[in-house]
Amino acid sequence: MLKQISAALLLSSALAVASTGHATVANGDFEQWTNSTPDDWTTIDSGISLAASSSVVYSGNQSAAITVNTGTQSSTDLRQTVSVTSGTHYDFSAWIYHTEGHVQARLYVADYQGYSDNSLTDQWQQLSYSYTATSTGSIEVGLRFYDQSGFDGSELVYVDDFEPTTDSATDTGADSGNTGSSGSCVTTDVNITTDNYGSETSWYILNASGTEVASGGNYDNNSSNTETFCLDTGNYTFTILDSYGDGICCSYGNGSFAVVVAGTEVVSGDQFTSSQSNSVTVADSSDGSSGGTETGGGSSGGTGATDSGASCTAGTLSLTTDNYGAETSWAISNSSGTDIANGNGYSSNTSYSEDICLEDDDYTFTINDSYDDGMCCSFGNGSYDLVLDGTSVASGSEFASSESTSFILGSATDTGAGTDTGTGTGSTDLIGYYASANGLSGYVLKTELHNIISAGHSAQGYSALWTFYSNYERDNYYEADGSLLDIYSENPNGSDPYTYTSSSDQCGSYSGEGSCYNREHTFPRSWFGGAIEPMNSDVHHIYASDGYVNGKRSSYPYGEVATASYTSSNGSKLGSAESGLGYSGTVFEPIDEFKGDLARTYFYMATRYEDVISGWETQSSYGDAVLNGSSDQVFEIWYLNLMKSWHNADPVSQKELDRNDAAYSHQGNRNPFIDHPELVAEIWGN
Repeated sequence: MLKQISAALLLSSALAVASTGHATVANGDFEQWTNSTPDDWTTIDSGISLAASSSVVYSGNQSAAITVNTGTQSSTDLRQTVSVTSGTHYDFSAWIYHTEGHVQARLYVADYQGYSDNSLTDQWQQLSYSYTATSTGSIEVGLRFYDQSGFDGSELVYVDDFEPTTDSATDTGADSGNTGSSGSCVTTDVNITTDNYGSETSWYILNASGTEVASGGNYDNNSSNTETFCLDTGNYTFTILDSYGDGICCSYGNGSFAVVVAGTEVVSGDQFTSSQSNSVTVADSSDGSSGGTETGGGSSGGTGATDSGASCTAGTLSLTTDNYGAETSWAISNSSGTDIANGNGYSSNTSYSEDICLEDDDYTFTINDSYDDGMCCSFGNGSYDLVLDGTSVASGSEFASSESTSFILGSATDTGAGTDTGTGTGSTDLIGYYASANGLSGYVLKTELHNIISAGHSAQGYSALWTFYSNYERDNYYEADGSLLDIYSENPNGSDPYTYTSSSDQCGSYSGEGSCYNREHTFPRSWFGGAIEPMNSDVHHIYASDGYVNGKRSSYPYGEVATASYTSSNGSKLGSAESGLGYSGTVFEPIDEFKGDLARTYFYMATRYEDVISGWETQSSYGDAVLNGSSDQVFEIWYLNLMKSWHNADPVSQKELDRNDAAYSHQGNRNPFIDHPELVAEIWGN
């Protein structure tokens, strides 16, 4: 389907240029309560009970703690009525927190929409739906809860930030984003290839004023669609949405999207969850510009590195500020620690594009916020993305005072990164299970290990982890009391601060440390895109851990802490990274007893998922800080060096050997770096 749309044409069947509005969801942040009832929520069915919670909160001071008490789904609605205007586009969303994972939440916006992922427990996830009103009047919005396998008749779910909660002026004029005083505009294409569920996909483009200037949806399954229209020069935000929350690739088909400005592709992608937004700059094509970049001018913006005579790699830093743009600054430093590009003095809620050209070297990109609250999401929705030669090397939005990412360009190499490609003598004592890897080294060895440990791997499912813990995750090594072995509370040199009994102490909700134990993805699942198998149930990286400390660790990288903002009972710490680590964001540091265990876990993940891990770099800003987007080295230099250091300092223990044997019985594969610790140096160097 190809449509040529002039600046005067405002509507088509699949591409609609509509006004953007905000229906008011009253008390969507659940801050106002009368007894046990949230103000302004008019439908609260008998199958659920509500209470204000201050212990599990997405933002603000309170959330709604919803207890589902029935398997009769028609008795579990939470709703209210909002007003909408015909032809106006609305983005509704709510944040959901599952505690046990045996009920699902389903968003209701004029009808039933997408479901939450109930397997994502003890973390917040967002449900969203993009709605365009067909008539002026009112609709109902809210949630319904559905029992799932394992539901025991009562389960707690937290809900917060049902949005939008404030009105903004709606655009009642015609296509204000596509017409300008000069009458000139730049041809722009949006290319959409849908997955097996095309009707779930929609998109829209907002101009710098937040007015929607183009949108599309209602696509057929597995179809290719191109929408062609004309945009005035300026800054825009392109947002693609999936109403079911699983993106358009790759679980149910191979969808993708791209935005092309004046013949140049400026935005593309495929894997996301509910939505993904990217900044787009449209430049006047009459001056030879291809669009998609803006060098900036005036007193605000950045100074980019330029070619000094040697060849350089060209790229762009795309930056969208939050409500306080003046707090944001950034710098790129080379291997000598010299800043060779930087930027500051930005306006609020503005998108910028800085041209960058870097010679071959090792670099660190650092973004700073002077108020210590990052760029997202408490005061706006800022973000950054540094793209060099078509590849994103640093991106993110949520951080505190600063966030740093290291990357390498061109021939610059890290001598400790294991550049051996198989020409050396290799490992010569691999027999039995690892026999086919004998004599190999470098990344050739890593690939063969990948083949070995992938072949027998049979995913047993996320719920089977409870049984594994009950059978094998026991303390037979320290107090030897048979209690659950929790890596975040175990005290190897004295009495444990608390102990857990198998099964009976499973999370559940928790009010603090010592409440219950749950399943810690030491390699956070947000880094690989969510509850995707076999990663989601791979016992080699999922350990029993205290639920509260697990929540504190969140999805932060492991690292070494300089100043702790939180310390668990056994000395595990959360806080700012140690100076000289190579990363300046927030990190979580386990106690020394388990650092080698976790390092060997990460080397396992780099090897077991060698065939897909290069695509995980952009799934999460914290994952991006650790992963370098390759399938061989896998890790950024700072993290690779840290993991090798931990691996060497904390040798393989009997606990690890026994757990490796148990994992082999459970899911049919082994961690080669526990069986043969020397393979780390054979692959990545000393």
